[in-house]
Parts: sequence; C-alpha cells; structure tokens
Amino acid sequence: MTTTQVHHVFIRATADEIWEAITSPERTSKYFFGTTIEIAPGLRSSRGPGGEDWGTDAVLEFDPPRRLVHEWKSVYDEELAAEPASRVTWEITPQEGGTMCLVTLTHARLEASPKTAADVSGAGWMYVLSSMKTLLETGEGLPRELRRREPPRPRRASGARGRRGIMVG
Repeated sequence: MTTTQVHHVFIRATADEIWEAITSPERTSKYFFGTTIEIAPGLRSSRGPGGEDWGTDAVLEFDPPRRLVHEWKSVYDEELAAEPASRVTWEITPQEGGTMCLVTLTHARLEASPKTAADVSGAGWMYVLSSMKTLLETGEGLPRELRRREPPRPRRASGARGRRGIMVG
C-alpha cells in the first residue's frame, strides 16, 4: 500500500471559495460524506452525518486561502481509529487569473496506518474532491447514494487475449 497519496483536481472557483468549502461545516456536510468539519487555527473537529462526535485533530499549518495541514484519524470506524494519526495537506494554487484553482490533496504518514490508507485510497479522496468540485461549480455535491462505492474496475475489451490485453473503462 502506498504510504503517501496525492490527488489533484482543477476547480472553477476562487481560492477563497475553495478555502471556505474546506473549512466550513455548512459546506463540508454537502460534499464530505455528510460530515460536518470545522477547521480553525490549531484545531479540526468533525461530526458524523448523524451528529456523532468524530473527534478533533491538530491543525499544523493554517494559511488561508493557500495551505492547510492537519492530522487525520479515521474515528468513524473502530479498526481505523486504532491506527496512528496520519497527515493531510491541502494546497490551493490559483490559475487563469484566479478564476480557477488547482487543488492538491496529499495524504501522508500512512506507513503505520495501512487500513486507513486502503480506506481513503481510490474512491475515498477522489469522491470528496469530485463532490467538492461539483458543489462549487454547480451548487450541489454529488448524490449521497454514490458515496463509499468503489469505482468500476477496468474490463478487458472483448477478444483481448493474454496479460497485455487492451483495457477499456
């Protein structure tokens, strides 16, 4: 399992709008699996979709609207919560005169947290980033019924043979 995961997405929104979406509980609940997350200098707190307390994490860097670094503990699952904290870095880089930004999310320090690494890889962070992008560009996050589903796996084209067959999505 990869111990550092890096994800990128371009979003047609200003850095300030993206920063608000990342740090405001009113916004996170619309794209982050129904979770309300509040972030301020020094502290990140989260509550599950039913209002359950999912704990607090240290905020290590708070540089609006450019960079946010915080610890990550997956307390929504008992097995994951037993693993050590990892680290999430959000970087917002304005493009095209500031009307669009590149958001880079890096989830690191996963060496001692293999179950957390598996849980957040693949559809985990990609869903969060895609739903945030959709919310900021259209006013609505992605549908809830799609949350936590794995993306479809590539399949071989009909007639493909051997290990080097053509993959189609």
